[in-house]
Amino acid sequence: MDSKTVKPYKSFTSFTRRDFLYRAAAVGGTGLLLNTMNAWGMGIASTASAPPELSGNGRGKKVLILGAGLTGMTAAYELEKLGYKVQVLEARSFAGGRCQTARRGFSLTELGGEKQTCAFDDGHYINHGPWRIPMHHQSTLHYTRLFEVPLEVMVNDNDHSYLYSENAGPFAGKRLRQKEVKADMRGHVAELLAKSVKNRQLDQELTADDQRLLLDYLQHEGALTAGDLQYKGRSGRGYTVNPGAGLSPGPGTPSDPLGFKDLLASKLGNVYSAVQDFPMQNTMFQPVGGMDAIAKAFEKRVGKTIRYKSEVQTIRQNDKGVTVTYKDTGTNKVSSISADYCLVAIPLSVLRQIDTDFSDKFKKAVATVAYAPVGKIGLQMKRRFWEEDDHIYGGHIMTDLKGINTISVPSYGFQRKKGVLLGYYQYQTAAIEVSALSPKERAEFALAAGQKIFPQYTENFENAFSVAWHRVQYNLGGWAEWTEKTRAAAYPVLLEGEGRILLAGEHLSYLGGWQAGAIESAWQQLAKLHERASA
Repeated sequence: MDSKTVKPYKSFTSFTRRDFLYRAAAVGGTGLLLNTMNAWGMGIASTASAPPELSGNGRGKKVLILGAGLTGMTAAYELEKLGYKVQVLEARSFAGGRCQTARRGFSLTELGGEKQTCAFDDGHYINHGPWRIPMHHQSTLHYTRLFEVPLEVMVNDNDHSYLYSENAGPFAGKRLRQKEVKADMRGHVAELLAKSVKNRQLDQELTADDQRLLLDYLQHEGALTAGDLQYKGRSGRGYTVNPGAGLSPGPGTPSDPLGFKDLLASKLGNVYSAVQDFPMQNTMFQPVGGMDAIAKAFEKRVGKTIRYKSEVQTIRQNDKGVTVTYKDTGTNKVSSISADYCLVAIPLSVLRQIDTDFSDKFKKAVATVAYAPVGKIGLQMKRRFWEEDDHIYGGHIMTDLKGINTISVPSYGFQRKKGVLLGYYQYQTAAIEVSALSPKERAEFALAAGQKIFPQYTENFENAFSVAWHRVQYNLGGWAEWTEKTRAAAYPVLLEGEGRILLAGEHLSYLGGWQAGAIESAWQQLAKLHERASA
């Protein structure tokens, strides 16, 4: 929209929300757009901050819940408060679903793989499932607050961390601080824009006062010199020699900025945003000691309702109730259990392998949704070289190294002797390829990549623990992956449920892969179940 089409301010009140969102996106990018949508109740944020307030009670009625992940345990906790008799079947020997933390003694055997037993030192761990809680996810924070689960800051963005690309033109194979790229890109762009304003190239859009104010902003934002408006670097990008006491080093030696043409050619400026996209905030939270503290807090309250090692075999229903047969994985004994209603909190990737009497339409919807191949690895290092040598405290190392995607250093145990970092967080084809390796080979793969960024990597490595979620028996994938087509066709069908059976989980939310999606899906579906049971 050019200046000729701008209407007087008094007519702006006739803007539609679509008009406003278009301008919000143009001015503030995705972050402003989604925050605006969230403020209007239109966004994909965690929209609920507390479970629904429901009238009536469920006394005399029994609900069977399949799966003791966060969805199942949320539903069990809230339904018991309403007076329902609840029974939960869980195939594993522990609750939590994907909300897992690997620490010393934790074991995992992937389908077709060898058994891994975590050998990290006491007090060290890796959250190989969910690993961060955005401040927007008030539903998750509702329970950490209610159950008094202590939280600490999870550093999700660290300008002092490294950026390493093998496909960055003049900077290929060079280790750069993220702050260097951010400072120099913003500085050079601000210089260009400031000079265009000063040379009256924007006269048609800006008044003289507007130009003065914009120049003032650009000079500040880009750290430009007064008068000639040149970008010559800024202290925030770091020093060649840091300031100190006395005359030497005294004020320090400023570092030289990266060249603008080189930065443009490298495309490294594309790896950051001035404002993080929603919900990827700079600061997030994590439970002290591991993410499974949330699952354990739920388990403490609803554990008496959970029947462990109970692998669901069949699901049947009629107009009077639901009957499920299950196998005790310890004894192989098959039993059955009946209830008035059933809430299925099993991933669709697993549910479609279970013998059910769902209609063909419902079975097709269950089978439609793909699940993401996802892999993670935790590497225990005998020395926190990223802190001691590189002064990186939390955050991610951004890289385009194949099969790595992200290396993250821990936000717990700062300045301790040892630490466990995330050696890779991979998806799709890379996750499938690396999952074919043995645990030892996966560790060697992660070490070879990390060594390119940190020369201290291999010499400090002690042991590793990895997971390929698409090969974990009762998950078969990291999270549900919806397309526009499947959202339109299958999502409404699955949300509605069938007869006396309802489904719930992160897969039935727009917060796929997040704990908030699991919790809020449980809230929504238990309210629907209660409504049907009360009719």
